[in-house]
Formats: sequence, C-alpha cells, structure tokens
Amino acid sequence: MATAVKICGITRIEDALAAARCGAHAIGLVFYRPSPRYVAPGRAAAIIRALPAFITAVGLFVDPAAEEVRATITAAPVGLLQFHGNEPPALCRQFGLPYMKAVRVRAGLDLLQYAADYHDAKALLLDAFVGGTQGGTGTTFDWNLIPRALPLPIVLSGGLDADNVTDAIRRVRPWAVDVSSGVEAGKGIKDAAKIAAFMSGVRNADV
Repeated sequence: MATAVKICGITRIEDALAAARCGAHAIGLVFYRPSPRYVAPGRAAAIIRALPAFITAVGLFVDPAAEEVRATITAAPVGLLQFHGNEPPALCRQFGLPYMKAVRVRAGLDLLQYAADYHDAKALLLDAFVGGTQGGTGTTFDWNLIPRALPLPIVLSGGLDADNVTDAIRRVRPWAVDVSSGVEAGKGIKDAAKIAAFMSGVRNADV
C-alpha cells in the first residue's frame, strides 16, 4: 500500500501546486491565528481553487468556536477538517464534513481510549507533545508509544523530513504522513526541492 502524504502549512498557491506536482495527496491550511503558517479564509479559498483534481484541502483548527469553523468552511470549502486542540468529539462531528483528530503523543496517554472517544474520525494524526505549542515544532516523538492495535488509520506527524521519513514509515506503517517544517525554506514558505526529496523518501519506504 502506498503511503499518502499531506503537506501542511500551505500559504501560497505556488507551494500548493508544487506539492501536487510532486505527488502529495493533500495540503493543509492552518486557520489558527497564532500560527506563523496561518492563512486567512479568503486566501485559502484562492489556494483551493487552484488545486487540481484529487488533491484534498484540509482545514486545521485549534479549539475553535463552532461559529468560526462554519464561517471559515463557507468561505474556504475544504474537504476534510483537522482538529489540533482539545476539541470534544461532539464539536468535531457537527459540521457535515469528515474530520481527523490530532493527538500530541506523550508517555501515559491512552491512545486506544482516544481512538474510542473519536471513533468516527477518519484518522488520528499523531504529533509530538511540546509544551506551550500546538504543533509545527519540527520535533519527533517516541514511535514505540503507538499501540499496534490502534483501530483508526494513523497519520504520522512530528519532525518528519526527507532524512527520516523512510525509516518512520517502515517502523510505524501509517496510512499517511504529514509534514510542514521539514519541507520549508521559512515558516509558511515551502521549498519545492525539499518537497520532492520528502516524496522520494516516502516512495523508498513503500518499495
């Protein structure tokens, strides 16, 4: 099975198209204002309009009000929601769109219970726990903390880049991988050569 790839933190049309040309399956649009990769809904809409067929636009939120999500997805019609904070299941599932739930993995966290609580999520996105931040840290976590019997598809995130993604996929066997800072020239500005190298690393793992 080929591992799917999401390039997150897209802020420019040219970066979205570079991701698509390199074979990414999805792009991530960050609707969390404190993030250096935040993109306004109007700008996100322009990026979504520029995407070719079969590329999913994912809208990332952190502890949003329901009204904020509704207004944003009306302006920028994403195909998948990603909740990256402490959102309860009832909030995640009320918008008529599929969603995935991000988990900042640390020792002592019961991922099996987490999967049960968010049983209707399309995936769990597993990211590194770094105090005071909500992701995009470029930090890996201990992949041995992931249960073998996790009942939801895994999207592996946290500190991935061209140098470690092959090993990460071979060890974890996730449904997909998610990268942001590992393919950047600067925060929110992607590097097409780094995206291509990352995609090559993914393909090497799937051989």
